[in-house]
Amino acid sequence: VQLQASGGGLVQAGDSLRLSCLASGRSFDTYAMAWFRQASGKERELVSGINWSGSNSYYADSVKGRFTISRDNAKNTVYLQMNSLKPEDTAVYYCSAAKSLNVPRGSSYRPEYWGQGTLVTVSS
Repeated sequence: VQLQASGGGLVQAGDSLRLSCLASGRSFDTYAMAWFRQASGKERELVSGINWSGSNSYYADSVKGRFTISRDNAKNTVYLQMNSLKPEDTAVYYCSAAKSLNVPRGSSYRPEYWGQGTLVTVSS
């Protein structure tokens, strides 16, 4: 599986962005998907995850109520809609995939594949 993330950019605080992650290969609907982010000088953190069918999702407390993860299995794509962006959301965002029936959450999620990252910069 190859993952290609896109949609990052420079926005102002309060704006919105939608990230996309296109997966190549077969059986996309057997993978749990997740978005991580890594800010400069910080560790990579799990932002949001979604199970194989899209029926269940997880959000870090820092983005709950502002970000929405979704997937379109027919298009082999997972999305991250980011609203009310804050300067502290500035980071490189990575999509990831793992063959799992569970919703990615915490340290129990072990990504097998990573996208190349897309930079989101939020100015104040």
